[in-house]
Amino acid sequence: MTSSFRVSEPVAAALAENRPVVALESTIISHGLPRPRNHEAALEFEEILRSAGVTPATIAVLDGVPQIGLDAEGVRRIAEDELAKASVRDLPIIAALKVSAATTVAATSHLATLAGIRVFATGGLGGVHRGASESFDESADIPTLAVTPITVVSAGVKSVLDIGATLERLETLSIPVVGYGTTVFPRFWLRESAYSLDWSVDTAAEIALIMQARDDSQLRQGIVVANPIPLHQQWDPAEHDRVLIEALAAADAAGVTGKAVTPFLLLYIVEASGGRSLEVNLDLARNNVRVAAEIATAWSALRA
Repeated sequence: MTSSFRVSEPVAAALAENRPVVALESTIISHGLPRPRNHEAALEFEEILRSAGVTPATIAVLDGVPQIGLDAEGVRRIAEDELAKASVRDLPIIAALKVSAATTVAATSHLATLAGIRVFATGGLGGVHRGASESFDESADIPTLAVTPITVVSAGVKSVLDIGATLERLETLSIPVVGYGTTVFPRFWLRESAYSLDWSVDTAAEIALIMQARDDSQLRQGIVVANPIPLHQQWDPAEHDRVLIEALAAADAAGVTGKAVTPFLLLYIVEASGGRSLEVNLDLARNNVRVAAEIATAWSALRA
């Protein structure tokens, strides 16, 4: 344990021995999934990694102390307790007040990097929100990745966001985006958006080589690995588009603005899809965890 965070014994041992480790965020468990499915999902994500020979490092803040790797009780707490939601800016406040909180992509990336973890699996990356030209609403995930050398595996960004503006911001901040088996940026529930990618690879070993080259260049940006959901698991595009249009219209009719827009849209989409969007969310998260395991394994082998 340091003065600012605690690393679990399994994670510390794996890092010391150059064995693969993958970070997992806790917000998807505490705020993104219904109970008790969220607890089941948290355990499943960790088991996917262990089955691949990778040590899971689920990250959260418990009683003011950031935890890099949770025990069974910690996993239960993020699934069952009412937790705050912590981005990077919130970490010192939460620590001082000894509050418990789930960590976002930004906070998880920051804490994982402090511990020496280089690969992180999430569902979807945060991005630029629709109407950001007026609201300036942009996820802290993006500026955090501009200064945090971690490789994040995600299924793109949710289609409720402004995908084009998100990709422009990533480019402006020199955050590389690499398609994993695709030349098209994925749209979370769907494999493809209207935006092509400049770079694509087919293997985890290639991602590890990019990570090494980034280190050799003394760059601090993270790497976004855009990993589309398998074709047979994606949401039906026609249904997705219909529900999304309905959700956006409902938000306008209700006068929802600012930070309340995205939670409103996501809840509406889950209900309007009869839970279909939730099942796709779980499938893409599992797929991202598997790919992250491959990348972490390739990274450990390259370092060896």
